[in-house]
This record gives sequence, C-alpha cells and structure tokens, in this order.
Amino acid sequence: MALNLPSPAQVKPSFFSDIINPVITPTKLPGSFALKRKEGDTKVVKRRVYCSAAHSPQPAWPGTAIPEPSDFKTWDGPKPISVLGSTGSIGTQTLNIVAEFPERFRVVGLAAGSNVTLLAEQVRIFKPELVALRDESKIDELKEALAGIDHKPEIIPGEQGVIEVARHPDAATVVTGIVGCAGLKPTVAAIEAGKDIALANKETMIAGGAFVLPLAHKNNIKILPADSEHSAIFQCIQGLPKGALRKIQLTGSGGAFREWPAEKMKDIKLKDALKHPIWSLGRKITIDSATLFNKGLEVIEAHYLFGAEYDDIEIVIHPQSIIHSLVETQDSSVIAQLGLPDMRLPLLYTLSWPERVYCSEITWPRLDLTKYNRFSLFHIYTIS
Repeated sequence: MALNLPSPAQVKPSFFSDIINPVITPTKLPGSFALKRKEGDTKVVKRRVYCSAAHSPQPAWPGTAIPEPSDFKTWDGPKPISVLGSTGSIGTQTLNIVAEFPERFRVVGLAAGSNVTLLAEQVRIFKPELVALRDESKIDELKEALAGIDHKPEIIPGEQGVIEVARHPDAATVVTGIVGCAGLKPTVAAIEAGKDIALANKETMIAGGAFVLPLAHKNNIKILPADSEHSAIFQCIQGLPKGALRKIQLTGSGGAFREWPAEKMKDIKLKDALKHPIWSLGRKITIDSATLFNKGLEVIEAHYLFGAEYDDIEIVIHPQSIIHSLVETQDSSVIAQLGLPDMRLPLLYTLSWPERVYCSEITWPRLDLTKYNRFSLFHIYTIS
C-alpha cells in the first residue's frame, strides 16, 4: 500500500497577513460611561503561520460537531468493532468496555504485536472471527495456545494480518491502539474500507494528516478522537455554530518531573520517567509525557482534527487531570470537559457517539467536585 504524501520539495510554508484598522469612534454604553480606542495610524500586523503543507486539508471536525441523522445507526445486535493493538493499554481498556457492555459492543477482529499469552486469553473471552499477530515468528505459538478452544478464529500473520483486521467486512468502527507510525497503514486500510475510526494513534494525524483527512472525507467516515484531551475538545464543540470556536486549551498533568528541581534532572533514570503521577499509559506515551513532547504532538493533532491555527492552540498544566481540555468561543465563553482521569471514558465515547451509554456508579465512579478544594492551571506557552 503506497501513501502518496507530499515530498519535502512540495511542502512550503504558508503566510497570512491580518490588517487591523483601529476604530476611533467612541462606543456609548448605557449610563454615563463611554469606551474609546486609542487613536493612531492604521497599522498592518503580519501574522505568520507555518503549516505542514501549502494548504492544510479540511479538518475532521471544523470547529463544530453536529450529528447527522445517518450517524444514529443501529445494528442487528451489538455494534461490531475491530481492535488494533489489543494487548496494549488502549486495547485492553477497550476490551474492558466490551466486557462490561456486551449488549452494546462485540469484537470481530483483534490485532496484536507479540504478546501471545494475553492475545490467546482475549480470543477465548471475546471470540473474534479474525486474529492477527504482527510477530510472524510466534504464529505457531499462538495456534498452540488456541488449540483447546471451541471457537477457532482465522489467523493471519504479519502486517498484512493487521490490515485485514482493520478492514474486516463486519466491523463498523476500528479502534487504532497501535503505537507509532506502524498504525498508519492499517488505519488507511480501515478508512478505505469505510470504517469509522476510534483514533488513539497520534501518528495518523501527525505523520499522515495531509493524506488521511482527504481520504476520510472521500470515504464519508468519521474520525473520533480517543485521546482524553482531544475527546474533551470534541465533546466541547458538540453543536457549536459554524465559526464559533476561537481558541483551544490543551491541558496536561505535567508528567513525572513536574515538581522536580532543575538540579535533579541530571540524575533522571528510565524508571523515574515511567512513573506517571496520574495516568496509567503505555511506555512510549509515558516517556513523552515526562518530557512534555507529548503535548507538542497533541497540538499538531488538534490542528488537523479541529482546524484551529497553531497560534490559537494553548497548553496549560493542570496537575489534577480533572479538566481534560477547554475551548474558548468567539464571545469569550469557555467550555470545559471534566471527568476522573480514566481512559475508558473517552474510549467509550468514541464507540458510542453520538449517543452516551449509561455507566454503573460501581465500575465508573462519578466525579464529585466537592472533594477538590482547588484546581490548578499553569500557562506554559502558545505555539506560534
């Protein structure tokens, strides 16, 4: 499968200029007050924004998300899904959701990297029709592990197997939990097959956004963000009128080294970076969170998903990880999505959108804001 992405020679920066004309007519308010702008010459303020290509593609959700009647779909039984990266953090939490809501979701395909033991257990529980193992050298081991079960799925080895799981004919939604650029090809295959994407693979947008977004629009599929921050933004823009979005504020916990003094940084060990203070994540994302590199990637992802210019995307550190992100509208109202730090919440929303699934208070603890005597938000920087 060839991806026709722009070559470096074709990628050029775009330049934008905004002309601001000061208004010098006083604005009269009720009563005895008047506001007046400072008089001065008309100035031309040049705002330079560097995009990833000469023309950014149409975003997945251009500042608003309004379900169409066709988005309220029904199936003959539970909604069928495929899970890519089923033995990783995203995959296992997705399957926990399926196990709790068997009347809502069923698994038709599982794809894993090399964890044969866990994959075999998942096959026993969820009974998928198709299974893929990227590590071809362990296929015989997987077949042996599945020898005693009644339900025998089709097994396809290697990258081709992952692609086949992604485009399984019965799957309505594909959860892309594979880490890194390895998730790009199967995601493209799923889009070409007309599957909605529960997007948990950042590289799909960061490395392939200019290619993936036009493909998604062409195939009339939905890209539903599963990252907690991007899911929060997605939830905040539900039903906003066109053009209402003004700014995006991405929150982050600050990672493992948020409170470390600078002089201690030289002694950092790998085990220290893997101790995330709030979230239970995969190793790569935990390391990226410790360095805040993950936030830079999320800015790029937010640009592609929601169409916001980089100057209009801010990052704030929020140690409690209760406010998952915020959006500011044109009239300066700020809308935020709050919840306990639990990746199951955004994953469930990607699987159920545009509906919301009732969750038990036993297995899904409710957020009680009275238990938090303060929230902290520290402004870090604006991408420009």
